[in-house]
Amino acid sequence: MSQSTTSAAGIHLVCGHCDSVVRIPADRLEQGPKCPKCHHALFEGHPLELTAAAFDRHLTRSDLPLIVDFWAPWCGPCRMMAPHFEEASRRLATKARFAKVNSDNEPSLSSRFGIRGIPTLIAFKQGREIARQSGAMELGGLLRWLQPHLQ
Repeated sequence: MSQSTTSAAGIHLVCGHCDSVVRIPADRLEQGPKCPKCHHALFEGHPLELTAAAFDRHLTRSDLPLIVDFWAPWCGPCRMMAPHFEEASRRLATKARFAKVNSDNEPSLSSRFGIRGIPTLIAFKQGREIARQSGAMELGGLLRWLQPHLQ
């Protein structure tokens, strides 16, 4: 979707609580919009926890890029990177959707995307993978990696 079309029609997002697809006028993104169905904030400043059941809806129905962290609770580098991913999610909340997928709980998603090591970050746009990065990153490196994918 082009920027002019997106601005005129609004931005489609998937609610992180009820998985409803919501259209938000582009000029209201910074105003703390809420889901009209469940009334939760659409931007909460932290990554969504995605399961296989909801993954494709978030992947294909949101107009914002989706940045996914494939991780596991036992992974030291994953735990080390988690606060940086959380902060990137807070800083870039209206520029991209941030999500985490627990590889232990969702092996089908890990297999589907060929996850060989964790943490692995994948950036998606309009349902397609546009970038991938394996290994933990600090906040500065993460923001630099994300920048070209958020245009």
